[in-house]
Amino acid sequence: MESKIAISFPELRCTFGGRLIVPDVVVLKNENIPKDDDGEVSNVVTTAPDWVIEILSPDQSTTKVIKNILHCLDRGTEVGWLIDPAEKMILVYQPDRQVQVVDLLEAELIVPEFARSIKLTAGDVFGWLKVG
Repeated sequence: MESKIAISFPELRCTFGGRLIVPDVVVLKNENIPKDDDGEVSNVVTTAPDWVIEILSPDQSTTKVIKNILHCLDRGTEVGWLIDPAEKMILVYQPDRQVQVVDLLEAELIVPEFARSIKLTAGDVFGWLKVG
């Protein structure tokens, strides 16, 4: 049986580097999950997430979301995804690398080093986002 190495959290408040951001999904390695005095998961993260995932909605500013992802990468995030459901495209951000544009459903996505055993395609991700 594999042990969990990370946990994903929807819309977790992250305050670090002088800014507050609330990404759609934050993935934290177990050792980076903040705990309160009772040992429960804290509802505020004060360090950059290990992996940040944003899902662009029609009323969101693309540049603001990209700015948040870059803020995370500058402070230690391994990988950031910007998922654009309308365009069926995922932009993959990594520190000091060119942005990867994934617009083929069968294309395998880049994930953080700690999650390399996970094989995900753009089609997998867009399949999860279907409503109804």
